[in-house]
Amino acid sequence: MTEASVDDDAEAPLYVAAKKVYPRSVDGFYRQVKWAVLAVTLAIYYLVPFARWDRGPYEPHQAVLVDLEHRRFFFFWIELWPQEVYYFTGLLIIAALTLFLMNALAGRVWCGYLCPQTVWTDLFFAVERFVEGDRRERMMKDAGPHNARWWRGKITKHALWLIIAWWTGGAWVLYFADAPQLVWSLLTFKAPFIAYASIGVLTFTTYFFAGFMREQVCLYICPWPRIQAALTDEHALNVSYHYDRGEPRLSLKKAKVAQAQGEKVGDCIDCTLCVEVCPTGVDIRGGPNLGCIQCGLCIDACDSVMEKIGRPPRLIAYNTDINIKRHTQGLPPVYRLIRPRTALYSVVIAAVGFLMLYTLTARPNAAVTLVHDRNPLYVRTSDGSIRNGYTVHVANKAARTRRFWLDVTGLDDLKVEVVGGSKSAAPSFEVGPDQTRELRVLVISSQAPKSEETPLTFALIGSDDKLAGETKDFFRSGGK
Repeated sequence: MTEASVDDDAEAPLYVAAKKVYPRSVDGFYRQVKWAVLAVTLAIYYLVPFARWDRGPYEPHQAVLVDLEHRRFFFFWIELWPQEVYYFTGLLIIAALTLFLMNALAGRVWCGYLCPQTVWTDLFFAVERFVEGDRRERMMKDAGPHNARWWRGKITKHALWLIIAWWTGGAWVLYFADAPQLVWSLLTFKAPFIAYASIGVLTFTTYFFAGFMREQVCLYICPWPRIQAALTDEHALNVSYHYDRGEPRLSLKKAKVAQAQGEKVGDCIDCTLCVEVCPTGVDIRGGPNLGCIQCGLCIDACDSVMEKIGRPPRLIAYNTDINIKRHTQGLPPVYRLIRPRTALYSVVIAAVGFLMLYTLTARPNAAVTLVHDRNPLYVRTSDGSIRNGYTVHVANKAARTRRFWLDVTGLDDLKVEVVGGSKSAAPSFEVGPDQTRELRVLVISSQAPKSEETPLTFALIGSDDKLAGETKDFFRSGGK
C-alpha cells in the first residue's frame, strides 16, 4: 500500500451525509393497497372516539374510552378494570406474535403498509405533492431561487402538515374523555392543561417525524429492521429483483445493438424508476437492503416500464431467496407459507385469543379481595373467643346497584361482623354501580382452633343466590 493511499483512507469520512429523498408518485396495485390501508387506518383513528355505545344509566356512552378518573377501559361491550391488566398483556402477546407471523410470511410488510410512521408519512407525501408537485418539480424548486412563489408553497405545505399533526394529537386525547364534550372544552379553552400539553407534544412529534425525519426513522431509529433480520428465513416473501433476468442492464438503444450482435441482454433498462419511487431511497437491484420496507412501490414502477417496452412484468416482485436461486437454475418456484415457524405463531395466537375470549365471556361481574390484619394477627377477647380482622374489597362491575352477602366457611363456630353493617352469619351490604366498596370485616371464633392457621373461604353471594366471587385466607390464633 502506498503512502498516498494511506492518506486517502485516513481522510475518508466514517459516515456519508444522507441525501434528501424525493419520492416520485406511482400508480399500480400495491400503491392502491397502500391508499386503501391509509384511508381505513386513519378513519379508524380519527373517527372511533366519536362512536357511541349505549351502556345504560351512569355509564359512559363512548364506544372506546380510557377512563383514567374511574380507572376503567371501555371497548364497545367490554369493560376492563385495573386488576384485569392481564388482558392487555394478552393483547401485547398477540400483537408481537402477529408481527412475527407477518415477518415470517412477507418480511417487513408491516413497515410498508401498517406502521404509523409509514401511514402518516404517506399522508404528508400526498400533501407535499399536491402543493409542490411531483419529484422533478420539487427538486427544481429546491435547487432554484427561493422567491415568493417558493416561500408560498413551503408555507402552505407546512401549514397543512401542522393542521394534520394538530388533529392527530387532538384525536389521541379524545380517547381519554368524552369526545364531543372535550372538543367543545378545547374550543372554548376550558379543557384541562394536560389536554393542551398532550396535543402540543403529539402535534410536534407527528410534524417532526412524518414531515422531516421520514425515512430516517426507518433507517436509523426503528429497532425492528435489526430484530426482524434474526426472525426471517429463506422462505419469507420479500421484494426481490430477478437479477438473472434483469442483467446485464442496458438502455433500449444499446440493448437493440447488443441483441443484433447476439449478446445477452437483460430486461432492466436502468431507468432508475424503482429507486425514484422508493420512500427510503433504496436501490432494490443491489440485493436485500436494511432500508427496504417491503411496500411494493418499486414493483408498480417496474411493471409500468415493462408494459411500455413490451417485456414481461414482475422483474421486481415479492419472492423468496430460494425461488430466486431456483429461477437461475431453470426450476419451478416453491412456496412454503405453511411451515413450522408460521404454524407455531398461528397456533399460539389462536390459543391466546381463544383463552382471552373465553375468560371475557365467562368472567363474573363482581369480585372480592381481602387483606388480613398484620398487627395484631388476632385478638383474644375477655370471653376467651378469638377475633381476626380483614379489609375486604368488593367490586361491582355491573351498571346497577347490587346487594351482596358475605358467606365465610372453614370453622364450625364462627361469627362474621361487617363494621357498620349487619351482624349475622351472612351479613349483607350494597355496592353502587361500577364501584368498589371497602369493608371492615371481623371473623370471631368462640374458642381457639387446634391449628394456628385455619383455612377460610370468603364467598360473595349475589342477590340471585349465585356465587359472584370467592377468595381464601387463614384464621390465625395461638392454637391450643
